[in-house]
Amino acid sequence: MLPNDKYKKLDLEFWANIKLLNQRLGYAERKTKKNPNPGFVIPTVDQIKKVFKDEDLNSERLIQNNQLTEFGKLVQEYMEYRGGVLTNKIEPNLMNKDQAKTLFEQKRAELNPTCPLPMNKQKGEKRDFSFLTGLVNMLVEANKGNFDCDYDPRELTALTIENFPVRTLSRRVDGAFPSIKDPKAIWEIKEYYYTTTFGSRVADGVYETQLDGWELWEAKTNLNRVVKHYLFVDDYFTWWTCGRSYLCRLIDSMHMGLVTEVIFGRELVERIPALVKEWKEYGNGQTELPLAAEPEK
Repeated sequence: MLPNDKYKKLDLEFWANIKLLNQRLGYAERKTKKNPNPGFVIPTVDQIKKVFKDEDLNSERLIQNNQLTEFGKLVQEYMEYRGGVLTNKIEPNLMNKDQAKTLFEQKRAELNPTCPLPMNKQKGEKRDFSFLTGLVNMLVEANKGNFDCDYDPRELTALTIENFPVRTLSRRVDGAFPSIKDPKAIWEIKEYYYTTTFGSRVADGVYETQLDGWELWEAKTNLNRVVKHYLFVDDYFTWWTCGRSYLCRLIDSMHMGLVTEVIFGRELVERIPALVKEWKEYGNGQTELPLAAEPEK
């Protein structure tokens, strides 16, 4: 999913208010017998006033004369947009384990890959391929042509000038194109097909992605070095049934510019070919690269 241009490049004050309201009001409605299909929180004027009163904060930027200001309308509109895109676009793309395995096997038979297809870390009957990672690797390989790709970097991302390191990221990532040194693109993969409860690993994954994003933002701001940063996520139960608030945070991260794009579940089948084509045409990472357009429906 690509970020919406309308909500990109908003200042940090905007995101401070989004975070504060979501902290107090929640991101998603609670599931109850009366509300078996809960939506996402869209704050009302009264709710915003109460939050700011309870926090002893000034609400004049959002509300004047008991009505939303233009800034307040933008906050409310963004939350409505975010809930709509999650419901209408992201939920349908999320797969469960069986669906992911079926897609993995279809693409493996179709593409006859030679790239790494790693196994998961489960034991016994749950031991199998890492389906999402394998799909990412296969689709990148099928579209990269003669370019190199590091499918499993085991070192930190390094940015250099005249072959001298000037920035090194704090965390290892799951893939880099064409190399972990001065990459055009890096990516992380978060697949949780065998989880039965929502654990801290999911939350940690979201915040780790934001850390990478801040470091890349600093490199872009101070060195004019642009590295595209992608996140692939999947598992319907983990992300939708249990973790919708963290899906909201991922949408926020995209619009804050901390991750170039988040690809959800089966969306990768259409997105990866377009992205790899873009990377191949990209220069040395020192100029801005336009985002790939969404595939036509």
